[in-house]
Amino acid sequence: MPAFPIDVVVDLVCPWCFIGEARLRQALDDRPELEVAISVRPFLLDPSLPREGRDLREWLTRRYGQAPSGMFARVEQAAQESGLPLDFAKITRVPNTLSAHVVVSAAAAKGTQLALTRALFDAYFLEGLDIARTDVIASIASKHGFDRDEVAMLVDDEAARDAIRAEAQTIGRQGVSGVPFFVFGGTHAISGAHPKENLLKAIDAALAAPPAATVSP
Repeated sequence: MPAFPIDVVVDLVCPWCFIGEARLRQALDDRPELEVAISVRPFLLDPSLPREGRDLREWLTRRYGQAPSGMFARVEQAAQESGLPLDFAKITRVPNTLSAHVVVSAAAAKGTQLALTRALFDAYFLEGLDIARTDVIASIASKHGFDRDEVAMLVDDEAARDAIRAEAQTIGRQGVSGVPFFVFGGTHAISGAHPKENLLKAIDAALAAPPAATVSP
């Protein structure tokens, strides 16, 4: 029986994506007999970010029209309830994630895509590292099948960067307006960082569904 496909659409600086991926992991722990094939797909929360990123608090204040302290508290609580010691005091920048997405996409061929995604989430949300920087990405990716020269070439490859932009735009045109976004078995989609119980319901529904036209992203 082929592995059960799961598409996970994320941006690597989205805290709800960090939480949602952890909750997916917890849900799959409850289905240890299920062999899955997880594909990580790119989403760009702010395609206009400069390559060097911006100050996080200024960016959020401009984006939402208010200081983000209350938002931080709510997200930190949700993260901690999912076992993630997220602390926004450590995070000062919102990086442009295009370079990181390029490397994550390339990691699919190495079989390390999900592990690299998790490592980039941890680096940003738990250590406050700037994952827009090539040296930071290279240091993380070196533990997941890449050498530093390979990462440097990838992040400067304009064709690869354009391909990620195009994929993110296509995902948006297919109706994905927020992340995380999950597609289970090609048939059942769910948007948001749902509790693991909701994710399990979607997984079980997809497993029970007859073959049908697939749901994109």
